[in-house]
Amino acid sequence: MANDQHFRIDYLLHGAYKTFYLRAPTMSNADAWNWAAIDAGVAQLPKYRTNVINKLRKPQAEMHGIANVQWSKA
Repeated sequence: MANDQHFRIDYLLHGAYKTFYLRAPTMSNADAWNWAAIDAGVAQLPKYRTNVINKLRKPQAEMHGIANVQWSKA
């Protein structure tokens, strides 16, 4: 965790602006969409670090009302 960075993720959930901060080693657009879906309560967070859960992708997240996901270093 020494290499973790802080990221800010902004998104719209059914037209309402949401933002949160996350600490992770790396971030990509796909990761940001998945974390936005987790924050919105749509995607699942693994119970244990060893559990593998499929990431929610952009088209699936958009079907649940998530839009305009943007991220930046905090």
